[in-house]
Order: sequence, then structure tokens, then C-alpha cells
Amino acid sequence: MHYKKINQFFVLWLMALVLISCKATENQQLKSKKPNFIIMMVDDMGFSDPTCYGGDVETPNFDRLAEEGLRFTRFYNCSRCSPTRASLLTGKYPHKVGLWRNGRSLSEDSPTVAEVLKAAGYQTGMVGKWHLSKSKKLNNNNEDHQKWLDHQVETQESFGPVPSYPVNRGFEKHFGVIWGVIDYFDPFSLVRGTEPVTEVEEDFYITDAITDEAIQYINEFKERDNPFFLYIAHTAPHWPLHAKPEDMEKYKGKFDAGWEKMRDRRHAKQLALGLFDAQNCPLPANMGGDWDALSEAEKAFQAAKMEAHAGMVDCVDQGLGRILESLDKSGELENTFILFLSDNGASPETPAAPGYDRSSMTRAGDLMLYEKAYLTQKADIQSVGSELSYLGIGRAWANAASTPYRFWKKESFEGGNNAPCIIRYPARFNNLKGDIIDQPMHVMDIVPTVLALADVPYPESFNQKELLPLDGKNIIDAVNENRPTHDTLFFEHEGGRAVQTADWKLVSKATGHKHKNKHLEWELYNISKDRTEMFNVATEYPEIVRALARQWEIWWEEMQPMLI
Repeated sequence: MHYKKINQFFVLWLMALVLISCKATENQQLKSKKPNFIIMMVDDMGFSDPTCYGGDVETPNFDRLAEEGLRFTRFYNCSRCSPTRASLLTGKYPHKVGLWRNGRSLSEDSPTVAEVLKAAGYQTGMVGKWHLSKSKKLNNNNEDHQKWLDHQVETQESFGPVPSYPVNRGFEKHFGVIWGVIDYFDPFSLVRGTEPVTEVEEDFYITDAITDEAIQYINEFKERDNPFFLYIAHTAPHWPLHAKPEDMEKYKGKFDAGWEKMRDRRHAKQLALGLFDAQNCPLPANMGGDWDALSEAEKAFQAAKMEAHAGMVDCVDQGLGRILESLDKSGELENTFILFLSDNGASPETPAAPGYDRSSMTRAGDLMLYEKAYLTQKADIQSVGSELSYLGIGRAWANAASTPYRFWKKESFEGGNNAPCIIRYPARFNNLKGDIIDQPMHVMDIVPTVLALADVPYPESFNQKELLPLDGKNIIDAVNENRPTHDTLFFEHEGGRAVQTADWKLVSKATGHKHKNKHLEWELYNISKDRTEMFNVATEYPEIVRALARQWEIWWEEMQPMLI
């Protein structure tokens, strides 16, 4: 009997050794295998929208990424759609690669990260919004152009220069939209590769279509040994506020108390989560309007808009859950670097009428309902979120969505250029699982980080031209060493500008002028002690203003030859 027990113990001990050995071998293989990459970007999502950033939207999958990875509270972007996308894909300031403003094509003088990785043997794919091809007006005629947007005419015209499309900039495949604004149920500028997709299914919804295609790509990629790079660029929750009824219904009544209450609620949760310190992060007053001054009808309309916005974010999160499940089933989850971010702060825009990139009617000929129709009660609020509506959340909700910050998209203040970012890749972050990273990072840091993890050098030349070095830095090194990626960061968009160090931020509001040297007066904030930019100390520290302003001017002079 005693012998049998010893023998059983020996067998169990041997089995344990085998399991440990297999696990060690598996871990070693994982470390030696080149990682896959998924970069997921949403459009115009506020800093506080996800639950893990203090929000009211149900985002269990974003929350999972945060629990298993890292949340950043100072991850900066370029304040606007196209500039941020250009910086993300090239690792450089957008001014250097043709995107000093929206509506232009990405420069051919700098490679995208997809072009670099593809040359190194990576599989590459993109789904979603491109917005890096020069847009144009059909026949240079407003009437023809509007009909084009509304699917009322057929034309052989491309949606921009075809050489600038994703499949000609390093992505083996692309399904998504070339332009920046779309009808979510029947999008303009939808393509597969270079071919227009002229009709969609009756139940089409772009957020779900992006997720479906991403999962299909992942399943195709896993059939080959080569690692993959997948860029998922959601259009949500950019206006128009188009949400599926079932997603919007989940938030019925959630925002009836208004934007001030939502802002207070989110700020309290952010402090409880440890995202900010109450001492250096007081909550500024909401910008954009007094909720209590609205009529009951206006309150109901405004609440419905925020319900649609929340439903749009919720749908993206559901898609992320399906993508994570697909990665898990394929065995690729632990070997996949996942980075999620928003391209800028929440949008204050309320589109007022059809025009250059805004529909006037559905394909069936039903007129779109803009904000004025609801405010004059010529439209039923039950249609908010449907294809018939063409709305934006506006300034007050945008500011509340960007809690705790002031301002919104387009501005170089924190509410405009500091948005959520989460990275999940535990193998390389020194066991910092679930940590909150407060060191400044920038969207242009993504390319050097990806290339470092892939062990792929940045090329010295491209298209027979010598390349300038990357502006971005490796996030992994900075996080593990508890330091910012840059000593100084520079910003400029439509007259808005900023220069920022770890402690100080010199900033001025956007004027709307595009590089006409028309700037508003500088404001100075001690960003290390005043995270919400409430106390302008420019008059108290004139020497700091002069020094930082001079740094910005030197940087801006360097950018001038590239603004062509």
C-alpha cells in the first residue's frame, strides 16, 4: 500500500513536470514568435465615455483591455480626424506628411507602418475609415455633388486619388470608407480595395460591418504562418448620430438629468477609479449651455441625442468583444499587441444643413432631418438615431463626454487632444497589468513601438528619397522606465497651437484660420498641478511663456517648407 502511494505520487510529480515543461516551451515559443498587431481607433469619442474612464456607457470589453493592460491618461493626438490618422500611420507630425489639415492625401514621401511591415513579411489589412485621400467635388458642381453623396447618381469617378487608397499604401486588403462623414446605414465612399461598393444589405450598419470584416481578416491571417498587422478604424461615434434601436434603447432615460449631472457623475467615478487626484484635477464648469434653462421638449431632444451617442459607443464595444473572442479561439490573443484609442476629443459640431460631405436625403429619397427640424418641433424625437436624422451631440454634451477637461475636438486644450488609450500586451510591460499610466505619450509613438516589437527597422529611404527619422518614440521603453516618450510635444491645428512639457502647457485656442499666422494670445498652465487647465498663470511666469513660445516658433518654422 505504501509502495502504491509512492508510485502514485511519482506519477503525479512526473505529470506536473511535463505540464510545467510544456507551458515553459509554449511561453518560450510565444516570446520568440513575432507579435501580431491590432490598432483600433474610434472617431470623436470623449475621454470619459468608456466605463473604465468614468463613463456611463456599458463597455465591458474596453474594461477588459484596461484590466489586462494599461490605461493612459495623457495620450495625445492631433486634435482632428485626418491629422491624427496620418501621425498614427507614419510616426511623424502630420504637418510633415501632408495632413496639416483635413481633406488632403497622405504624402508619398513617408511610408506607412503597413508598407514597412509588409516589406518585412507581415500580412496587412485595414477595415473602416481612411480619410487620407484628397476629397473633391463631383464635376465642380454643387447639385451634382449632392446627388453623388445621396446615392442619386452613378458615376465612374473615384472618391479620391486611387494611388492614395489604403490598398496602395501598404494594406493588402481594405473594406471601408474613403471619406470622413457617412450615413451609417448606407455609407458614401464605401469600397473594397479600389472598387466601390454601390449597394448594401437592408440591415447594413457600418460598425457591425467593420467588426465582421475584421474577424474575417483574422481568420484568414491565421491560416498562414506570417504575423499580421490589422488597422480597425471605426467611424463611430462621429456624427451623424446613427444608432441601432436596440443599442440606443439600453440608454433610455440615462441622460435625462442633463450634461452637468453627467459631468459630475463621471468626474466622481474618475476620482474613485484613481485616474486623477482630486487636488490637481478640479472639475471646471460645463461649457455649452445651462440644462435647467431648456424647455422640457428641448431636454428630451438633447437626452435622445446622447442616448444615440452612447448606443454607438456600445456597439463598438460589442464588436471588440467578438474580435477578442476570435483571437482567443485562434490561439493568437496572447501574441497580439492590441492598442485602442480615439482620434480626438468629443465633437462639438451640430451639422446644420446638407453640403460638401453631408447628405440631404436617403437613397429612397426621404429628406434628412437636421437640428433645426427638431428644435422647431417639425420632427419627432423618436426619429433621433435613425437614418432619417442628421445630428451631432453639440458643445455641452461634447464637453461632458470629455470630462474632466475643458473644450473638445479641434482644440489643443486637453479636451481636444487628450483622449482614451488602452494597450494590452502583458508580455512586454514588466507586469504592469491594470496600471494607469500618467506619463505623456503621443499617437506618433505607435509606429516606432510597433516596429520595435516586430524587430523591423525603419527604412533609410522610400520611393528613392532619403527619409527623415521618425518623430515618435517607443512607448514600451518609456512605460517600463516610468518616463514620458518626449521632453516636449508640439501641436497646431487651424490656428490652435500648444507646446507641452511634463509640467507646463502653453496653449491658445483655434481661430479657424488655416496657417495664416493668425493666433490668439498664449495661455499657460502648470499641467502637472492643474490637469484641467483652469488657472492661466501666463502673467505670473512671463519667462516660461517666452521660452516655450520660442520653442514652438522654432518648431513651426521647421514645418513651413512641408505645408504644401
